[in-house]
Amino acid sequence: MSAAAPVIALTGGIGSGKSTVADLLGRHGAVVIDTDAIAHELTAANQPGTRAIAHEFGAEYLDEQGRLDRKRMRELVFSDAAAKQRLESLLHPLIRSEVTSRIANCSGKSAVEVPYIVLVVPLLVETSAYRELARRVLVVDCDEELQVARVMRRSGLTPDAVRAIMANQVSRARRLEHADDVVRNDGDLAALESAVAALHEQYVRLRTDGR
Repeated sequence: MSAAAPVIALTGGIGSGKSTVADLLGRHGAVVIDTDAIAHELTAANQPGTRAIAHEFGAEYLDEQGRLDRKRMRELVFSDAAAKQRLESLLHPLIRSEVTSRIANCSGKSAVEVPYIVLVVPLLVETSAYRELARRVLVVDCDEELQVARVMRRSGLTPDAVRAIMANQVSRARRLEHADDVVRNDGDLAALESAVAALHEQYVRLRTDGR
């Protein structure tokens, strides 16, 4: 029997390029499990997370389509630590259950089908969630001013709003302390693609020869 597919926990600050790196690894054949994407799925209309939020916080935290009103909820949890804990207590078990199920679905599959699993966890260091599942931690890193610029361009937030989000995440230095591997994402796409290709080869070897 072949070894189980190793799990690589991928993390990084907001705007660092986690999704880009995960997508590139996915193109090389990795199975990508993104906890943020799962959270979005669970808070779509008529999903378990949405129903739980409506029950706990009220229907006013859903939009006209019955999905989570992310802007309104973000404003609440940024100003109310207790509300943030309530939200996390609702969603985290649901996300964890889905992650566990998706990893289990990879069990028994060949190294060709599943060379390794990339588990994207934005708050990996902050919460320590899922760390015990991972063989290695990959941190996507870039200059903090570049993070701010990217998030402003992507989300239309003000610089202060972006920095407020960053202030609720661990420092760049602390995140790097937890890294087994680091990929820099402050150059051009070609440089990032080259770095990711090298990581892919490294992670394939984790399953094929254990190193």
